[in-house]
Amino acid sequence: MWAQIFQISLLNLRNLPQRLGSSSVIVVGIGGVVAVLVAILAMAAGFSATLNRSGAPDRAIVLRGGSSSAELSSTIDNRQRQFVSTLDGVRLSSSELYTVADIPKRATLLPSNVVIRGVEQSAFEIRPEVRIIEGRNFTPGRSELIAGRAASEQFLGIDLGATVELRQSEWTVVGIFEAEGSAYESELWTDLAIAQSAFRRFSLISSMRLQLEQPAAVDSLQAEFDNNPSIDLSVTSEEEFFRGQSEFLTTLITGFGYGVALIMAVGAMFAALNTMYAAVSTRTVEIATLRALGFGATPVVFSVIAESVALALIGGLLGAAVAWFGFNGYTVSTLNQGSFSQVAFDFAVSPDILVTGIVWALALGMAGGLFPALQAARMPITRALRGD
Repeated sequence: MWAQIFQISLLNLRNLPQRLGSSSVIVVGIGGVVAVLVAILAMAAGFSATLNRSGAPDRAIVLRGGSSSAELSSTIDNRQRQFVSTLDGVRLSSSELYTVADIPKRATLLPSNVVIRGVEQSAFEIRPEVRIIEGRNFTPGRSELIAGRAASEQFLGIDLGATVELRQSEWTVVGIFEAEGSAYESELWTDLAIAQSAFRRFSLISSMRLQLEQPAAVDSLQAEFDNNPSIDLSVTSEEEFFRGQSEFLTTLITGFGYGVALIMAVGAMFAALNTMYAAVSTRTVEIATLRALGFGATPVVFSVIAESVALALIGGLLGAAVAWFGFNGYTVSTLNQGSFSQVAFDFAVSPDILVTGIVWALALGMAGGLFPALQAARMPITRALRGD
């Protein structure tokens, strides 16, 4: 039986060039499904990876209690700030002001929320991944900004040496920085005191970044807050904080991707069914002759399915290649619901996503070839030989 399956399948595959037009319908249809699925999953993976890269196991973030894990809605006063900085387990702290400003995107010219983060110099020690790649760091006490690489690429006027107007104040972009592809690259940083004055926050800050003696110190710090009735703060590991921010949008994009792919897959499967039914119909006499020569029904079924799967595999590889070369590393920005700001990120077409796309292609090929294969196997030999 296996010898017959191999012989008939090889015969079908050799005859594919003769059915190039009809076969291309399956290839293009399934290729489109795979390209869309892989591209959307790569978007979700890239967004999630960007936020996850922003966290480190030895870092934590302190916010006002009940601020829903959002820096924008958090406020911490000087008394609480001093209390946190003196706690055991805290190696280094950075008080930070988090706000947003409308800056147009380069691609659409539509205003988008861009993070303006006022930081202390200790912020650079806590985040060693942040490094200046062009220009210089801002000078404390001056209205100067340094821009993340992604922010400079995505938003209009965020160029080295440019003057930017934010909240009726003029700021000079004096440097561009990288942060290992993390969400910080979508932000503009400046001196904390200048930011407090310009945005009228004065003695208030939004959050504190902590470098911990050890990751387990998060629990003991939260216990300190809970045991002090005058302190209304919460502390979260930085990894958990960004994981929570990425969860909603990643799930939404992934669900949307599978939904769109499923709708397209229905169309591609019907195209495969029509193509394979047509292929079986034109080869009625050929199949009947093989059956008359002693080839069983099972090899015929396998051969038709093998042809459909082979075409689907070609389409899947084509779609995967389009997604890889067209989208891998492509930079876009979107609104992060967790931070109410734009986050720029790169599409990440990973091997796992490519495998998922190929599996979808093979499944569609098998589903599209199954019923035509069963029809071919059940075909009465005598009638088929007459071409009925």
